[in-house]
Amino acid sequence: MKKKKTTKISEKELEKVKNQLMRALADYDNLRKRIEREREGFEKIASVKFAVKMLTIFDMIEEAQRHLKDSGIALTLEEFKKILGEEGIEKIKAGEGDKFDEEFCEAVEVVKDGKDGRIAEVILTGWKFDDGPVIRPMKVKVSKGK
Repeated sequence: MKKKKTTKISEKELEKVKNQLMRALADYDNLRKRIEREREGFEKIASVKFAVKMLTIFDMIEEAQRHLKDSGIALTLEEFKKILGEEGIEKIKAGEGDKFDEEFCEAVEVVKDGKDGRIAEVILTGWKFDDGPVIRPMKVKVSKGK
C-alpha cells in the first residue's frame, strides 16, 4: 500500500492565498465596472451621432409646420418630441431676453439693441441630454447694448 502524502499549509501561506484571491476578485469587479462604463460611453456617443442627424430632420418638419399649420405634421412633431424625451433628449430652455450662456448657446451674430449679453433672437433650437451634455448648442443673436 502506498502512503498518502499530506501537505501541511501554514496559516501564513493560507492568508497569502486568501489575500491573492481577494485581490483577484476585486480586480475582476473593477474590470467589470470599467467595461460597463465604457459600454455606456460608447452608447452615448452613438446616441449623439444619431440624435444630431434626427434633429436636423426634426427642424425641417418643424419649419414646414410653421408655414403649413397642418394637423398631421403637428401629430408627427408631438410623437417625435415624445421619442426624443424617452431617449433623454430635451430642448435647451432659453429664449429671447434670457442671459447668453456659452455652455448652451453659440453666438452667430451680435446686434446693437436690448440689454447687453442677452439673447436677442434664437436662430436654431439647441438640444441636450437631460443628464448633461449638449448635443447641439442653440444658435443665437446676442445683444451688445445700445
